Amino acid sequence: TSAPGSVPSAGHPAGRDKRTTATRLKAELGGENGAAAAGELRALLERVLAPAAGSGGSEAAGEALEWCRCLLSGGEPWDGFVQAVRAYDPATLCGLVWTANFVAYRCRTCGISPCMSLCAECFHQGEHAGHDYNMFRSQAGGACDCGDSNVMREAGFCKRHRIKSNSNVPCVPKDLLMMSELVLPQFIFSLIQHLREGYNEPALDLPSEKDLHKILQILEPHVSFLEDLTKMGGAMRSVLTQVLTSQQFYKDLSSGVGENACAKKSHEKYLIALKGSGLAFPEDKLACGMEEQGAGTSMLTVQGLAGATATSGQGDSSDEEDQDGSQGVGKRKRVKLSSTTKDQSIMDVLKHKCFLEELLFWTIKYEFPQKMVTFLLNMLPDQDYKVAFTKTFVQHYAFIMKTLKKSHESDTMSNRIVHISVQLFSNEELARQVTEECQLLDIMVTVLLYMMESCLIKSELQDEENSLHVVVNCGEALLKNNTYWPLVSDFINILSHQSVAKKFLEDHGLLVTWMNFVSFFQGMNLNKRELNEHVEFESQTYYAAFAAELEACAQPMWGLLSHCKVRETQEYTRNVVRYCLEALQDWFDAINFVDEPAPNQVTFHLPLHRYFAMFLSKAVKCQELDLDTILPDQEMLMKLMIHPLQIQASLSEIHSNMWVRNGLQIKGQAMTYVQSHFCNSMIDPDIYLLQVCASRLDPDYFISSVFERFKVVDLLTMASQHQNTVLDSEHERSMLEGALTFLVLLLSLRLHLGMTDDEILRAEMVAQLCMNDRTHSSLLDLISLGYVKNPNPKSGIIPGSLSFESVLSAVADFKAPVFEPGGSMQQGMYTPKAEVWDKEFDPVMVILRTVYRRDVQSAMDRYTAFLKQSGKFPGNPWPPYKKRTPLHPSYKGLIKLLHCKTLHIVLFTLLYKILMDHQNLSEHVLCMVLYLIELGLENSPERESDEEVESTGGQERCHDSWFPGSNLVSNMRHFINYVRVRVPETAPEVKKEPPASTSSDGLASSQNSGTAQVFSLVAERRKKFQEIINRNTSEANQVVRPKASMKWSAPGATPQLTTAILEVKESMLSLLIKLHHKLSGKQNSYYPPWLDDVDVLIHPEIPRYSHGDGMTAVERILLKAAVQSRLNKRIIEEICRKVTPPVPPKKISSAEKKTLDKEERRQKARERQQKLLAEFASRQKSFMETAMDVESPDADIAMEIATSEQHVSEAIYDCVICGQSGPSTEDRPTGLVVLLQASSVLGQCRNSTEPKKLPTTEEEQIYPWDTCAALHDVRLTTLQRYFKDSSCLQAVSIGWEGGVYVQTCGHTLHIDCHKSYMESLRNDQVLQGFSVDKGEFTCPLCRQFANSVLPCYPGNNVERSLWQSHSNKCMQELVQEVEDLQEQLGTFPVSISSETNLSKEMESVMKDIKSTTQKKYTDYSKSPGSPDNDFLFMYSVARTNLELELIHRGGNLCSGGASTAGKRSCLNQLFHVLAMHMRLYSIDSAYNPWRKLTQTMQDKNSEQGNEVEELPEVPVLYRDVSSLLLIQILTMPQPLRKEHFTCIVKVLFTLLYTQALAALSVKCSAGDRMAWKESGALKKNTCNGEKSWEVLLGHVVSELSMGKIYEERETEELTVVLVNPDSVECYLQQFCLPFLRITSLLQHHLFGGDLPSCQEDEEFTVLASCLGLLPSFQSSDEFTSASCLDWPVPAFDMISQWCSELASFADKHPDQVKALLIQEPKWDLPRLLQLPENYNTIFQYYHRKTCTVCTKVPKDPAVCLVCGTFVCLKGLCCKQQSYCECVLHSQNCGAGTGIFLLINASVIIIIRGHRFCLWGSVYLDAHGEEDRDLRRGKPLYICKERYKVLEQQWVSHTFDHINKRWGPHYNGL
Repeated sequence: TSAPGSVPSAGHPAGRDKRTTATRLKAELGGENGAAAAGELRALLERVLAPAAGSGGSEAAGEALEWCRCLLSGGEPWDGFVQAVRAYDPATLCGLVWTANFVAYRCRTCGISPCMSLCAECFHQGEHAGHDYNMFRSQAGGACDCGDSNVMREAGFCKRHRIKSNSNVPCVPKDLLMMSELVLPQFIFSLIQHLREGYNEPALDLPSEKDLHKILQILEPHVSFLEDLTKMGGAMRSVLTQVLTSQQFYKDLSSGVGENACAKKSHEKYLIALKGSGLAFPEDKLACGMEEQGAGTSMLTVQGLAGATATSGQGDSSDEEDQDGSQGVGKRKRVKLSSTTKDQSIMDVLKHKCFLEELLFWTIKYEFPQKMVTFLLNMLPDQDYKVAFTKTFVQHYAFIMKTLKKSHESDTMSNRIVHISVQLFSNEELARQVTEECQLLDIMVTVLLYMMESCLIKSELQDEENSLHVVVNCGEALLKNNTYWPLVSDFINILSHQSVAKKFLEDHGLLVTWMNFVSFFQGMNLNKRELNEHVEFESQTYYAAFAAELEACAQPMWGLLSHCKVRETQEYTRNVVRYCLEALQDWFDAINFVDEPAPNQVTFHLPLHRYFAMFLSKAVKCQELDLDTILPDQEMLMKLMIHPLQIQASLSEIHSNMWVRNGLQIKGQAMTYVQSHFCNSMIDPDIYLLQVCASRLDPDYFISSVFERFKVVDLLTMASQHQNTVLDSEHERSMLEGALTFLVLLLSLRLHLGMTDDEILRAEMVAQLCMNDRTHSSLLDLISLGYVKNPNPKSGIIPGSLSFESVLSAVADFKAPVFEPGGSMQQGMYTPKAEVWDKEFDPVMVILRTVYRRDVQSAMDRYTAFLKQSGKFPGNPWPPYKKRTPLHPSYKGLIKLLHCKTLHIVLFTLLYKILMDHQNLSEHVLCMVLYLIELGLENSPERESDEEVESTGGQERCHDSWFPGSNLVSNMRHFINYVRVRVPETAPEVKKEPPASTSSDGLASSQNSGTAQVFSLVAERRKKFQEIINRNTSEANQVVRPKASMKWSAPGATPQLTTAILEVKESMLSLLIKLHHKLSGKQNSYYPPWLDDVDVLIHPEIPRYSHGDGMTAVERILLKAAVQSRLNKRIIEEICRKVTPPVPPKKISSAEKKTLDKEERRQKARERQQKLLAEFASRQKSFMETAMDVESPDADIAMEIATSEQHVSEAIYDCVICGQSGPSTEDRPTGLVVLLQASSVLGQCRNSTEPKKLPTTEEEQIYPWDTCAALHDVRLTTLQRYFKDSSCLQAVSIGWEGGVYVQTCGHTLHIDCHKSYMESLRNDQVLQGFSVDKGEFTCPLCRQFANSVLPCYPGNNVERSLWQSHSNKCMQELVQEVEDLQEQLGTFPVSISSETNLSKEMESVMKDIKSTTQKKYTDYSKSPGSPDNDFLFMYSVARTNLELELIHRGGNLCSGGASTAGKRSCLNQLFHVLAMHMRLYSIDSAYNPWRKLTQTMQDKNSEQGNEVEELPEVPVLYRDVSSLLLIQILTMPQPLRKEHFTCIVKVLFTLLYTQALAALSVKCSAGDRMAWKESGALKKNTCNGEKSWEVLLGHVVSELSMGKIYEERETEELTVVLVNPDSVECYLQQFCLPFLRITSLLQHHLFGGDLPSCQEDEEFTVLASCLGLLPSFQSSDEFTSASCLDWPVPAFDMISQWCSELASFADKHPDQVKALLIQEPKWDLPRLLQLPENYNTIFQYYHRKTCTVCTKVPKDPAVCLVCGTFVCLKGLCCKQQSYCECVLHSQNCGAGTGIFLLINASVIIIIRGHRFCLWGSVYLDAHGEEDRDLRRGKPLYICKERYKVLEQQWVSHTFDHINKRWGPHYNGL
C-alpha cells in the first residue's frame, strides 16, 4: 500500500536518501498537505518496521532503527537532535535505574521510606557527612530517588537535583518533537507485534525458553533505542507517555480490524496468548458474575474425590501442575478448596486498552526481561506515566503471580518484580491513590490467598481422621524456594503507609480474608515424636516453615501494629482481635479440640495465637484499652493456653533428648524458635499469651496443667520412690528443671507486662553482652530491632539508632581492636560495665534468649569471674535474683500463681526431697525453687497483720488440707506433721523404718516406676476444668475421656501401691534452715542476722546478700520472710534455738555411685592431662632456652672451658624427633630446621624517606625506577657492556630481587630422623596445609613451617673464643698469610674430600637453596651455565641474609645486643655450607682481587697487550666492597681465624675509603677540587699523611685528573657543594657505614660476641673499634674517619695504581666513568604503599576501573600493596599459561610473595608460593569491626596498627608462621 515513487525502491538506500526523505516529510507535515504526508509516513514505517520474516533479523533491525533516527530528527544529525531535546529537560528527579550488583547508597537520616536509595554520584554530590548511611550492593536492582520528596527529605538532595524547578524551563517548540509523535506509536506497535509473533504457548516439550531468548535478542536494539529516548529527558518522556497511555492509538493500530493481513494475524496470536494464560476478555465471561466474598469462607469444603472437576478459576494448566505436584509431595494428598473464596474479577479478567498495558502483559509473559524492566522504570520520572503504570501493574497483579508460580527461574523473576514494585509502592501518595481507585488491598490479599491455596494439605494435628483444617505443605517448591516472597514483600511495603494500613484495619471483609490466609499457616510442619527407631529421612522443611511464618504472617503483623500506637486506634485492635478469635474458634472446631492436646506431637507455628497476643499487648500498652473487654471467656482461655504451653514443654523435652529419634532437625527447630530474628515473633508472644491466660484462670488449675504438661506430676511425692508412667527416669530431672525454669520465666518476665521500650532494649542488650562480648554489628543483629534490614520493623521496638547508641554506651565499654601475639585479629568489642554485672545481670533474660545451653554457662562463668575479680564473692555463685519492674495493673492476676496452695505444696515437697537427698534432684532445681519462693515473698498480696496469729502447732492435718490459706508468707511457717503417700510395697517407708533413713536404697529399677501421688494434682485439675466447662454435673462423666484413664490406674505388672503415713514435722522455714546447714556442711550454721543488728529488718536491701551461692540465697529468703511478718521472725528464732537433729547420713545408691565415680574419674583424667600438658610445656620452654645457641656461647661456658685445661668441647645438639643429644658428625650429621624463601623485600627499598601512596586517581602513578632492585640491575648491565663478564659477576651482589632468605626456629634434628619423618608425612593422608612433595613440613616440636634442613658443621663451638686472643703479628705478615691460605684453595680437609653423609647433605641443601628462587634471579652471566653464575649466587645468598637482618634491626646497629633472634639465627651454619661450595671454584691467581688490593703491580705493559683480545677486568674502584668481603671470607679455609678476618677488613676498608674520596671528588666543583689538591699536596709529607683525608683526597684528585674524568659535560649538574671539612667528614662516614654494618654483623655471626649499642651519631666509631679498625679509641672530638686506615703498602702508590685503571677506561668511554663510580644512596627501609584514610577513596576509584587486557570491569579487582599494580583476581582474561594474574604478579613482584587488597571485599589476601591465605582487613568501621565483602557498607577507616603489623610480617618474612589458615591456590587466583 505504499504510494509509488515516494519511497526509494527496495534494497538499502544510502544514508543520504534517508536524510532527504526525512527532511522532506517533516517539511510537508508542517505544510498544507499534511494529511497526505502523514499517510506516506505511515506506509513507509509499516514497510520498514514490519517484522522481518526469516533470517536477516539483525540487519533489518539496524536498518529500521536508522530510519527511525532520521525521521525523528527530521533529517538533522542525531546528536544535534539529542542535544536540542535535552535542553528542554525539566526533570528534577534523578531516576537512574540500576540492575543487580550495582553499588548504591542508603541514608537513613534522609530517607522517609526505608527503601530509599541513591546512586553513588548523587550520594557524593549530596551532604551526608555524619549521617547514618551505608553502601550496599543492590540485590534486585533499583532506582535513584534523588529529587523525590515523597521518599526522602530535601536536605539530602544532591546539587544537581536541588536547583531546577519546573518554572524556568522554556516551552518545547512544536516542530521539534512533531515527528516523534507520529513515528513512535508505530515503532512501539511494531515492538508489540514482534513480541506477539515470537510467543508460542509452550507445548509439553518445552522448547519455548530458547525461542523466547531468541526473540529477546532480536529485540535488544529496539528496546535499547527506547531506553536512549527516555534518557533524553522530560520532553521526550512526556511524548512517550502520551503514546504509551493513549487508548486511541491502541485502537487504531492493534485492534486487528482493517485490511492489513499481518496485523490481523498478530491480533489472533494475542487472543490465543490471553486464553492460554487462563485469562479472558470480559465479553467471553458473561456468566462469571462476581461472587461476593462472604463470611462463608470458613466453611472450607474439602474435595476428597480425585476426580473433582477443576474450578473455572484454574484452567487446564493448573491441573497439570497438580499431577506433578502430587508425586513430589509423597503420599499426602493435596487439598483443593471450593472456589467460594475467589473473586473472579480479580483473578481471571484482563482487558488491555493501551500500549502500556499490552507491553506489561508481554513483559510478564516473557518473565520480565531485564531490558524491558529497565525501560519501563526509566520512564518513571514522568508523573503521568508513573500513575498509569502503577495502575497497570496492579491490574496485572494476579497474572504476575500465576506466571511467577510456573516460572523455572523464580529467583531472577522475583528480583525483577520487586525491582519494579518497590519503586511504585514505597511512595505513600501513590500507594494511597491506587488503594482507593484500584482495590489494591483486595487484589493483594486475594492473590496471596489464591497462591497459597495451590499447596494445601490436610492438617494432622490433634484428630487425624476427622480434622477439617488445612495447612500449607512446607515441602512444596512454593514455600521451599520462597517463591511467595515478592508478593509478601509488596504487601508489607504498602502496609508501612499509615493511610493504607488504616483502610486495611477498617475493612472487615479484608480482615476475615486475611485471618483465613493466616490460618493456613496455623499448625503447619507438625512434628511427631518418634518412639521406636530413628527417622530414616530428616526433613529440612522447617526452614521453609519458619521463613513463611516470619515473612507472610509476622511481618505484616508488625507492619499493622506500627500504626496502632495511639488511643484513637482502639477500634482497629478490637477488629483484629475479634476476627482473630473467630478464626481461632474455627480452628479449634476444625481440629476437633476438646481439652487434651494429642500426645507426642508439636507444631511451632501458631500465627493466630501470636496475632491475638501481640494486638492484646499493644491494646494495653499504647491504646489504654481495658484488657477484660477484649478477652474471651474462661473456656476459650483454657483452650488458648494449651498449644503454647505444649511448645514450652516440648522445648524442654527436646533439650532432655527425648526427641533424639527425630534427628537433628528438631533441635534446629527448637533453636530457631528462640533465635534472635524469630524470638520477637515466636516465643515472646507465646509466653505473653500464657501470662495473660495465667492471670485470668484459676491458679491451681494453671500450675497443675504446667506440671502435667511437663510430665513430672508423679515425681512430686514425698515418698523416696515413685513410678512415672509417662516419663523415663533419666529424663525426669531435666524435665523438672524445665518446668520450674518455665514457671520462673513466666512469673518474672515483664517484656509485655509493663516495661517501656527503652527498658526492654536495655534488658535485651545486657543479656546479649553478658553471654559474650559482642561487636556492634552482631549486637544490632541479635537484638532483633529489625529496623535495619527490612522496610517493616520486625518488632514492636523501632528505635532510631539513637536510643540504641545511648543505651549501648550506658551499659557497655568499648574494647578497641587489639592484636594477640599469635597474630589473630581482634574486632572492636563491647563488654558489660562493672555496674551492669553488679546490678543488672539477669539470668532469666539470658535463659530466655540463649540458643545454645552453653551460652547460659558462659554468662555464669563471666559473672563468676567478675565477682572474683572485684572481690565481691570468691566461690561459685548462684544466679543472682533481680528485682523486676512493677506489673501493669491489667496483669496483676499473675501474682496469684505465686500464692496458690498447689505451688506451695510443690515447693514444700521439693525442699523436703532435696533435704532428704532423693534422687533426680539437682542444685538447679533447688535454685529455681528458692527463686520462686523469693518471687512470692517479693510480690505478696498484702502485709498480713499480726492479729491473725494461728496456733502454730495446729492439729495434725492430713494431705487434703496441707495449708490453711493461700498466702505464701503465712504458709511458710505452717508446720506439716504427717503426710499420707502412695508407695510401692517394697519401699522403705512401708517397713516402718524411722524417717531418718528414708533415702532410697538401691532397689531394682523395675520397681522404680509406679505412681506415688502426694495429692492428685491431675484429678484436681480435671475437676476444675469440668466445673468451668459444664456447670451441671450430669455431663461430667462424658467429658472425661476414657482414653486417659490408664494414666491413673497403675498397670498390673508393677508392684502394688500401698498407702503409708510419713512423719514430716517440718515447715518451709524449718526446711530452709536445715538446707542452710546442709549446704554449709556445719551444724547450726544459720544465725538470724537481726539478733545482732536490728537495722537489717528496716533496710533489708543489703549488698552483702546480692551475690553469693545457695547459702546466701537461703539467708536472703529467711530475711525477707522475717521482714514480712513478725511471726515468721519469731518462728525462725525458735527453730534456730532448737538443736537441729543431724542430717541423715547419705547413703548412695549404686546408680548415683556410678555417676559419682564417673565424675571422679573424669576429674582425675582431666588433672592427669593438665599435668602432662604442663610438663610438656615446661619441657618445650626449657628446650627453647637451652636449645644450642650456635652464635654466642655464654661467657661462663667459655670460662669453664678455659679453666679445664683448654680441652676443646664439641657442640651438642638435641634431636627433636628421637630426643637424643650428641654432636653433629660426618656420618650422622644434625641439621637445623629452616625455611627457605625467595624474597624481593630488599629490592623494594627506595631512596626517599616519604613512602609512596597507593594511586587513587588517574594522575597518580607509581614507577619502579627508583627502587633498590632497579638501580642494581642497571649497574650490572652497564658493567657487563664494558668489562669482562667473569669479573663483572664478582664486582656486585645480586639477590635484591628473588634473593633467598633463610630462617630457622632454632630446633635441630638428625638428618636421617628427618628423612623418616618426611616419609611418615608422605604416607599420612590427612590433608595438610603444606605439600610434602615439595619438601615442606612443620617442625616436630614447635610446628613452625619449614622446607629444608641445614646441616650443622661438625666441630667445636668454642674454638672461636680460643682464637680470639690478640696476636701481635704485623699487617704485612697477615696479608701474606691470607694470600697463602687462598692458594690452598682446592685442597679440602681430608674428611670432606671423600663423599660423606655430611657433604651429601650440604650438596642437597645447596640444591634446595638454588631451587627456592626462579631461574631468572640466578642467571646473570652472558654465557649461560658458567660457574661464575653459581659463585655470584652463593655469596649473594650470604649478602641477602645479612642485609635482611640489618633491616630487621631497623637499618642500623645502634640497638646492639645479640642477633635479633638469638638462637634462631642460622647464618653461621649457612656460611659453612656456602663456603664449602665456594671453595670448589678456584680464582685464577692472576685475577685474584687480593693481590690487587695488597700489592703494587709492576708489569703494566703485559696487561696492555691482552686488552686487544678481550674486555678489561672491572677496575677495583668499581667493585662493591661488601661483595669482595664475602668472596674473601667464603673462599678462605674454615674455620677462619679472627686475625685473618680483621686483616681482610682492614685492607678492604682502604679500598672503600678511596672509593668514597673518588665519589666525593666527582661531586664537587672544579674550584673546590683545585683547593683540595693544593691543600693536600702541602700536607702530603707530614708524619700522618696516610691517615688524613685531605691529603688522600688531594692525591685522588691529582691522580684522576690525568684521565678525562673531570671533563665537564654541559648537561651534568653539580649535586653537592662540599666546602667545610665537617660535611666532608660526615659524607665519608655515611659512605662507609653500610659496609661497617654488614661487616660487624658478619663478625658477630662468625665469632660470637655481642654487638655494642650506641647513639646514632657515634655508630661509625663504635663499629670501627668493634671491628678492630681503630687501634685505640680516642676521644671523639678529634676523631676522623681516616684514622681507621691501615695501608698494607704505601697509600699513594696504591691509590695511583687504582686510579690509573679508571683513567685508562676514561680514555675509551669518557661518558660512563662517573656513572659507574659507586655512590651509595641512603636507602630507606622497605615500606608498603601508604593507604588513604577512608576506604571509599580506594573503592570508588578501583571498583569501576577497567582491566588493561580486556577493558572490561573485572569481577574481582585487586591491587598489589607493594607496587600498586591493578590486577584481576581469578580473571580469565589475564591468564597466561594457566597462571592467573595475581599468582603471576606475586612471582614477578615479590618472587612468590604477593600482598593484595581485594577491592570488593576490603580484605587482604596473601599469596606465598603455591599457597594463599586471607589475612584480614586493615580497614575498620567506627566500631572497630571489619566489613568483609562490604556487606554492611558502613564507612571504613584505615587501622594504622593493623597495617603496621602487616608490613612487619612482610618485612620479617613471617607470613608462614603467623597466619594459620593456608590453602593451595592451584594458580587460579
